Order: sequence, then structure tokens, then C-alpha cells
Amino acid sequence: MSSKDRILARIRRALPEAERPSGAEAAGDIPRDYLHVHGDRTPAESADLLAANLSEYRAKVHRTDGAGLPALLARLLAARGARTVLVPPALPAHWLAAADATLVRDRAESTPYELDAVDSVVTGCALAVAETGTIVLDGGPDQGRRRITLVPDHHICVVSVPEQLVDSVPQALARLDPTRPLTWISGPSATSDIELDRVEGVHGPRTLEVVLVGAQ
Repeated sequence: MSSKDRILARIRRALPEAERPSGAEAAGDIPRDYLHVHGDRTPAESADLLAANLSEYRAKVHRTDGAGLPALLARLLAARGARTVLVPPALPAHWLAAADATLVRDRAESTPYELDAVDSVVTGCALAVAETGTIVLDGGPDQGRRRITLVPDHHICVVSVPEQLVDSVPQALARLDPTRPLTWISGPSATSDIELDRVEGVHGPRTLEVVLVGAQ
């Protein structure tokens, strides 16, 4: 049996009985005795770890409280020179109340060219993972469709700490709905060619800014 045959056999055995090919055996219980988190942390320590890992990926991290969020977002957009800001359908209105920019609502008929012309996008998130420096979007009302966070060149993502913060990927998976369109983001879009020259902004935003609300 080739490596390919062994891999396909394992996939067939892991399928639910109704979807399993005739004659394929069930896989049995899948061992899950791996560590679900690496160490005990306070919420403040988890927030610090998330910030450190996001920064390592070249994301820009900011901290504020709920009252200071509108002013901070206004400063970040002004510093970027953003004149237009794309917003999901249910982004809290007060988040951008202080921003001096035109709010652009996402529309089903918006073309990639129209989205590319927008200066920035501001969203919430489903949750964030401290150990990997990852934010996860699931297309919720304060996040919008995946495309609005892939086309504009500047993405500001707001994370509520500690409510939306988990330590590890296993903890994240336990809280996420696998039927939703999950997007896992660790830093701005980046890729490297065969000579390891890093290029940012090819597959998504060139600049990612993450605002930790409640983490002072």
C-alpha cells in the first residue's frame, strides 16, 4: 500500500457511517490526549502574550477601554489618512462616531474594484488566540463577509478582552461554529518567494491593526 492509499484509507475510516464507502472500516475513537493549553495564565498574561505574538507577525497592537475606543479608532484612521471606511452591517455605531471619514456599507453588488478603492475596514472578531497570535473571523454581523477584510489594504480589528480571548487553538475550536466561514488571521498578509523575500499585501491587507479593548 502506498502512502497515498494509507492517507485515503484513514480519511474513509474517519467519515460518518452514512458517508463511508462500502467495506471501509470505522476509525474508532480518535485520541485527543494532547495538551489543550500550554501553561496557566491570568487574563492579563494572555492579553500580553497575544499582543507579543501579533507584534511578532508585524501587526500593530493598541490597547484601550470601551470609553476610549472611538477616539482611538479616529486617531488610527486619521494617521492612515483614511477618507473612506468599509463597515460591516452591525458594527456598533459608536465605534466610529468620532472618525472623520465616510462610512461605506458593504453591498452584495460591490465589485472588487470598489472594495479596493476603500481606504480602510474596521471589524470586530469572533475570538483571538493568545498562543498563536491569531484573530478569527466567522462572518458575524460585526465582521461582515470575508471579502471585505481581504481586499482593502488596511484592516483594524477590535478584540474584546477577556471575553473574546482564549489561550490555545483547541480552546478556540471548542467555541467556534465549524459551519461558519472561518478566517484565521495571524498578522498582515505576507508571502515569500523561493529566495525568501517577504512581500506583504498580496493575499489580503498590507497593514493589520488590532485593538484590545479592556486590556490596559
